Amino acid sequence: MKNTTRGAVSVGAGALGTKESKPMQTTMTDKTIRLPDGRHLGYVEYGDPEGRPLLFFHGIPGSRLQAKVFDAPARDASVRMVAPERPGHGLSDFQPERTILDWAHDVEALADSLHLERFAVMGISGGGPYAAATAYQLPGRVTKLALVSTVCPLTFPGVTAGMLPAVRLLFRLARRAPWAVNLMMRGMARSGNNPERARKRALSNRRLPPADIAVIEHGEFSKTLFVGSREAFRHGTRGAAWDFVLCARPWGFRLEDIQVPTLLWHGEADVNAPVSMGRAIARTIPNCQATFVPGEGHLSLARKHMDEILRSIFSEETSVS
Repeated sequence: MKNTTRGAVSVGAGALGTKESKPMQTTMTDKTIRLPDGRHLGYVEYGDPEGRPLLFFHGIPGSRLQAKVFDAPARDASVRMVAPERPGHGLSDFQPERTILDWAHDVEALADSLHLERFAVMGISGGGPYAAATAYQLPGRVTKLALVSTVCPLTFPGVTAGMLPAVRLLFRLARRAPWAVNLMMRGMARSGNNPERARKRALSNRRLPPADIAVIEHGEFSKTLFVGSREAFRHGTRGAAWDFVLCARPWGFRLEDIQVPTLLWHGEADVNAPVSMGRAIARTIPNCQATFVPGEGHLSLARKHMDEILRSIFSEETSVS
């Protein structure tokens, strides 16, 4: 593991060969493919259409639309950012009793439909477990694993210390009373119908670090994030609720067994996924280059550093253990 602490800077299958697997598009942000089991998978593309491929996995609750905030950095870095939605989010059909490892099959089907033989994967926040699972399952196709402000398995001791009480409660409920998580997600869905109200409510949380407050106050950026979260509930809350339950349970694989070169970026002021989570992951994945940034929070890290993160993913230097 290579560990770097940054200075302070002032915000989760094989070729298909069937007609059903081809991408369908009604608008630039409403793209779907039909998976081998008949489900639809929603996705969107941002950045440079001719750029180097990166599959971006959204947070919880989240959707394909959240990737829009990184469109400009992706273009600047010549990255083709493909952002799929997990089952039950946005345009993607719900998949009963799915596991985190099941996601890799959906990713492979999407990559095949887009003719992507090799690609990098990035998970942000609650998308981290799914990026890690994809790298674990598809080491021959994933060139680089990037984990940004991501959660870690709760089997690591002490990793929820410093976490926002509401987030810690969600994790506790996910382990002990999964049905209650769906009730809380319904409340989020109702508040998400008014992005401006949701933004003001977030700003009232005095536990957020100043860096995240500044991001939320940035109207256009935060509006896109809130709209993307609202899209997660297009067809109900089951998908987001199950996502949270899966993150709280054992993931079904060991981080120690990931063979893909890994980049980890984490803000030291993060209170959604505390920096202890990032440090636990960095200690565990064998070939992990970790960057911890003082003063940055859950939102601000990606907001300010996505250009650098994207460029580092495709730098040959980052493949060194």
